Amino acid sequence: MTPEQTPPVHLIDASIYIFRAWYSMPEDFADPHGRPTNAVYGFARFLCEFLEHTGTRHAAVAFDESLATSFRNEIFPEYKANREPAPADLERQFKWCKDLAGCLGLPVYFHPRFEADDLIAALSRYWRRRGHAVAVVTGDKDLAQLLGGPDDCWWDFARRNRLDAAGVENKFGVRPDQIADFLALTGDPIDNIPGVPGVGPKTAAALLSHFGSVDALFERLDELVFLKIRGAKAMGARLRQHEPTVRLSRQLTGLEMPITEIEDARHDPRGPANPDALDVLLDALGFGRTLRERLHRLPTN
Repeated sequence: MTPEQTPPVHLIDASIYIFRAWYSMPEDFADPHGRPTNAVYGFARFLCEFLEHTGTRHAAVAFDESLATSFRNEIFPEYKANREPAPADLERQFKWCKDLAGCLGLPVYFHPRFEADDLIAALSRYWRRRGHAVAVVTGDKDLAQLLGGPDDCWWDFARRNRLDAAGVENKFGVRPDQIADFLALTGDPIDNIPGVPGVGPKTAAALLSHFGSVDALFERLDELVFLKIRGAKAMGARLRQHEPTVRLSRQLTGLEMPITEIEDARHDPRGPANPDALDVLLDALGFGRTLRERLHRLPTN
């Protein structure tokens, strides 16, 4: 296939942009019943800017269905337990955001046991095998591990931050395929994932630069005393002590969802918009003419 026949597929991590809108948009955005619409309004603006900028007809959106029912909570009940449940006013807006994306012809993915990250991982593998580069549209560093092809990128569109594999390595000190191991060593306080005390980003990057992976690290831990890492001797004992924690954390940080969990993944990554359904939704939300016209002008199949 020629590059024109295999355009990049943009896989959008919806939650991060919805949360950003929830915290940054004024609270006085409301529907005719007085219910807040600030998150869905901000998400609509984000989709407008993204689709106008890229003109892409190859995009899909993944949502988190729940913060407390993923398979990771089955493995480690404390996973994300440090986060407050989303308030009802925000939960309602997540549903509206799904409806909005669907009205624009964007495939919408969510699953009760898998997170948006996992869905994007499965979709990225599916489309990469079919010759497409993948652009992971997110602000979450965890998803940098999904860059597997030379033209793939991690792209926080709203903040104009776009990284290829070399950019990821320059930013984090490890290759994309080492990100999950990196986070298993350092831990991730945002998701309440434990790490090894005393192992920060620089140390984790140095360990992975030498050993390549967590598996190799624990297989060859005796080599650690020969490395030029401060406190290497004590660190070896500490790593051995915390090996079960690292192994557990690695199960939490990896993104390996089977593609078979997404039944409609073989559909085209974007279909035609539904302008009538879009108008019904926008009427219910009380959105004004400016954003309404902008949404209707978006490029579609």
